[in-house]
Amino acid sequence: MTSLSVEMLAADAVEPITSAGNAQLGIAVLAGIAVIVLLITKFRLHAFLALTIGSLALGSFAGAAPAKTIASFTAGLGSTVAGVGVLIALGAILGKLLADSGGADQIVDTILAKAGGRAMPWAMVLIASIIGLPLFFEVGIVLLIPVVLLVAKRGNYSLMRIGIPALAGLSVMHGLIPPHPGPLVAIDALGANLGVTLALGVLVAIPTVIIAGPVFSRYAARWVDIEAPEKMIPQRPSEDLERRPSFGATLATILLPVVLMLAKALVDIVVDNPENHVQRVTDVIGSPLIALLAAVIVGMFTLGRAAGFSKGRLSVTVEKSLAPIAGVLLIVGAGGGFKQTLIDAGVGQMILDFSKDWSIPALLLGWLIAVAIRLATGSATVATISAAGLVAPLAADMSTSHAALLVLAVGAGSLFFSHVNDAGFWLVKEYFGMSVGQTVKTWSVMETIISVVSLGFILLLSLVL
Repeated sequence: MTSLSVEMLAADAVEPITSAGNAQLGIAVLAGIAVIVLLITKFRLHAFLALTIGSLALGSFAGAAPAKTIASFTAGLGSTVAGVGVLIALGAILGKLLADSGGADQIVDTILAKAGGRAMPWAMVLIASIIGLPLFFEVGIVLLIPVVLLVAKRGNYSLMRIGIPALAGLSVMHGLIPPHPGPLVAIDALGANLGVTLALGVLVAIPTVIIAGPVFSRYAARWVDIEAPEKMIPQRPSEDLERRPSFGATLATILLPVVLMLAKALVDIVVDNPENHVQRVTDVIGSPLIALLAAVIVGMFTLGRAAGFSKGRLSVTVEKSLAPIAGVLLIVGAGGGFKQTLIDAGVGQMILDFSKDWSIPALLLGWLIAVAIRLATGSATVATISAAGLVAPLAADMSTSHAALLVLAVGAGSLFFSHVNDAGFWLVKEYFGMSVGQTVKTWSVMETIISVVSLGFILLLSLVL
């Protein structure tokens, strides 16, 4: 999963970098993924190098000119870092401010006091779902990770028991609920009603997030029993602070980007006029970059200055926050480069060619096409856009409720089994300090559960409606 700017670029990729047939391209995809997995698991090569070599291998197996493969990979890497990298950096600064000022301690202490024991996973899924409603997946992660890691550490919980519910809440919102980009594009392509889609999406999302979050986290914690990685845990302040920010001020700072982005989404829906002055303002302040930047600047006062930080101390805090995320940025960027190589090679078109002759119900067809493109390209929004475009003619004679369900079916398919060609896979892996195998057992399985369970509820609703 990547931000809208990255995925739109991917969706609009121009001519393929190779003229290989579908069979050769299919073999090339499998070979490229196999190279990446082998290099990481067998030879212990750094994921950044493995993804780079795997992308070059994919292009070679597909018969593309080396120069075109390199250009495609570097374009994908650059656009991913441009779209996600700045958000990760701003999130890291905000996380460090939270930690050093004692604000994160205040949040965690309050959560542990109010929701301990078995209630904690449910509290995390609720928090993540609320925060994830207007936010891109990556923004939600960088806002929630410090809290997730600290809660797991202080409360002596398995990281998976706390982390999986948070990830599930964010992911379900991203795939099923407008105003996220994938569902919005599908609503437009299929001519569905936004209000009906939103209402049915919430109906599907609630049981889905419960099953994929708190329920599945019990099993994920047994399969992968790990503690929060020390290098990613926001450290306690090195010196005793005379005071620390209040719970209200800290929570308001964390929720500021949520409120700004939600305001943008609501204005876009209600006003829907790009020339309107209010919408133009909210489009700027509600963009992920500006919303997070605003939170960082506000946090310097509500967190840093509230804890008695000097200007020099604030500067040191910002500087120290960026070093630990260098490796994460490179790996996520390389994941975006591999994804772009797949898309530019024509993998999405290959899937569409195969699916044209499938004779199955529209809801299942939309889901299957999205699944296939998701598996091949690693992009949830590219899968949604492509699948919605293909099944759009089927929505012409549908009722309002069934057109909305078709949007949700496509969105559900776009979340299926995130793996090594998805930048989100590497983001979760690095933040949680897991191996590739552990990430597959937890994150990838969770994504698959969300996709399959939500499809099941969508099909049930289609029988009732």
